[in-house]
Amino acid sequence: MNRLHNGSVSLPPSTPSDLQISMNEAENLNNQLNRQIAYEPMLPAVRVLNLYSGIGGNRKLWTDANVTAVEFREDIAEVYKHYFPNDNVIVGDAHQYLLDHYKEFDFIWTSPPCQTHSRARMWRWKNSNKVETKYPDMKLYQEILFLKHYFEGKWIVENVVPFYEPLIPPTKKIGRHLFWANFNITTTEIKEADINRGNRKEWSELHGFDLTNFKINSRKDQIYRNCVHPETGLHIFNCYKGIKSQQYKQPSLFGADL
Repeated sequence: MNRLHNGSVSLPPSTPSDLQISMNEAENLNNQLNRQIAYEPMLPAVRVLNLYSGIGGNRKLWTDANVTAVEFREDIAEVYKHYFPNDNVIVGDAHQYLLDHYKEFDFIWTSPPCQTHSRARMWRWKNSNKVETKYPDMKLYQEILFLKHYFEGKWIVENVVPFYEPLIPPTKKIGRHLFWANFNITTTEIKEADINRGNRKEWSELHGFDLTNFKINSRKDQIYRNCVHPETGLHIFNCYKGIKSQQYKQPSLFGADL
């Protein structure tokens, strides 16, 4: 019977046999957990096709992904390879690659050329005789329709807000980007580059890429402005995987946090 000491109950000390039973139970539980971990199959990394990849702004924060990137320009592809050495980088026609290889992937992100759709180019054409008249590039809508009707996985198409009413209503607008997708994209607030102001250093800090030492056959400020913000890319990738996004703090390239 338990004895009272100053109003409290004094429990009898554990016997060696009691301790032995507890240790045996703990060891059995640990062995069961280890067997469960050993026999649980490892989920393979998501097979991702990243088309018109540029330098990889959208891809920068992705993890657990086996990425194949397709970029037409070799100089831009070299930058991508530097930042993502483990990705499979192909220099070639992204539009044709999609047609030939779409069945090999679980998730496809495509960002067809946006220049002929952009409001900025239309404004320049109206205000300058130096801007060439061009048809809007219909690869954008070809790929939306192709993925919607042929691809069985998850997909997203990214482009700018155009100078006209989109021919196919987008799934989501985030900043200056429109997205067409076959999964839900939640609302998010992400700081994006001001393409009308700012400078290379600011855009480099914002996106986490430094093009200083790369030889690129076009204006580097344009490369920065074409980037999808890494946090936007991560948010959409998390939406695809069903993960609630958390705000990511981009490390600075120049020694100070953003």
